[in-house]
Amino acid sequence: MFDAQIYLNRRKSLHKRMGNGLILFAGNELSSINYKDNTYPFRQDSSFLYYFGIDVPNIHGLIDLDQGQETIFGRELSMDDIVWEGNQPTMGEKAQMCGVAHVLPPTDLQHVLHKALKQGRKIHYLPPYRPETSISLHQLLNIALDEVAQKSSLELIQAVVAQRSIKAAEEVAELHKAGNISRNMHLAAMKVAKAGIKESEVAAAVYKEAIAAGGTIAYPIILTVNGQTLHNHYHGNTLQSGQMVLIDAGAETSMHYAGDITRSFPVDAQFSSRQKEIYQIVLDTENAAKDALKPGLAFKDIHLMAAKMITDGLKSLALMKGDTEEAVQAGAHALFFPHGLGHMMGLDVHDMENLGEDYVGYNGNIVRNPQFGLKSLRLGRILEKGFVLTVEPGIYFIPELIDQWKAADKFKNFINYQALEPYKNFSGIRIEENFLITDHGAELLGQAIPKTIHEVENIRVNSLIKQ
Repeated sequence: MFDAQIYLNRRKSLHKRMGNGLILFAGNELSSINYKDNTYPFRQDSSFLYYFGIDVPNIHGLIDLDQGQETIFGRELSMDDIVWEGNQPTMGEKAQMCGVAHVLPPTDLQHVLHKALKQGRKIHYLPPYRPETSISLHQLLNIALDEVAQKSSLELIQAVVAQRSIKAAEEVAELHKAGNISRNMHLAAMKVAKAGIKESEVAAAVYKEAIAAGGTIAYPIILTVNGQTLHNHYHGNTLQSGQMVLIDAGAETSMHYAGDITRSFPVDAQFSSRQKEIYQIVLDTENAAKDALKPGLAFKDIHLMAAKMITDGLKSLALMKGDTEEAVQAGAHALFFPHGLGHMMGLDVHDMENLGEDYVGYNGNIVRNPQFGLKSLRLGRILEKGFVLTVEPGIYFIPELIDQWKAADKFKNFINYQALEPYKNFSGIRIEENFLITDHGAELLGQAIPKTIHEVENIRVNSLIKQ
């Protein structure tokens, strides 16, 4: 946990942003895998972590905005708990660690909430994303189960998003740590990969680095020779000469802050000429996009700039044609770049996505565009100092999508389908890094990971020699 004063200050800031009533923060519960006592690894709710920091299941935090009182509701350990799980600080000691003076048993929570409801007081809560949390809120607040999510507090959502979007110094330190662990994960992949081994063997080396650093992975590892599938978690293929490996993997620190990095590299010691051409377009786009980051600029505009660079690069290879501006405005580039340039990041790898992507990534006059490709841009809003985000352009050759668009003569004035045929087995390339928006630009989180063609080939040559 951070120092207690940090949590006190966070809750004080939230109090100032809110009106009246009560704020209920529901901590997460343990979730069973295949029988009651065999549970998934516990992960606390990120907003609960942000305001209270207590990383144990089955607790709730309550802030009384009118009386200025804060309470933790949680069960003390029984002797059975101690026998099976070991001794731990009491609930009162845990509450003191985040600056909360009042602790009550969980059985008192419903009574407190029902009394508030009878008094006509507003109870604010965030939208649940786990079914057990929905059931708990349904029981605590006497709300129909199918109405729990829609009756969450928009005022609280907006206040939490505004506060958590700006990363404080202690958070930036954790995000640098996550970046450095993620760096080790990617270097491990580059050093162990070779023709003849399975993707799972490389993924195991990546996972080992995250665990050895005292945390875990921030999301399921994407490590695949089929990078054209954006979220490919299958690790059963055998690496073969001539293929590209795409790895999207990030660490979660012991304090639960995330890294989110992607690298693409050849199975062989060197890129083929075709791989090198596509890779350089993506690399140039990623560099230009990160250099453009600064407060006051809409991230949507940086995304569109990236789309134009990718279009121009593909035009230089005769895979696209026509006017670049018109092609991007029409959405023709999305055949090759069907996702957004990046997203917010912090305690969640897609920060606060459970609160509503449009509340986090859009506001004011910048709204989500339903066009294919642009609809997947999670972040479009004006950048502010303190934001943490990813920059992740990519180029993908998705055979099924190419065939569908070709059959429909879609964007035939911008796409050279005949020239695309030899690329249908290419897969995909993505390069991703994490940045903190500063006063005048952006700061890379964690040490730099090799990404130029020369740097990547140098690692691959040396690692294959050692193998």
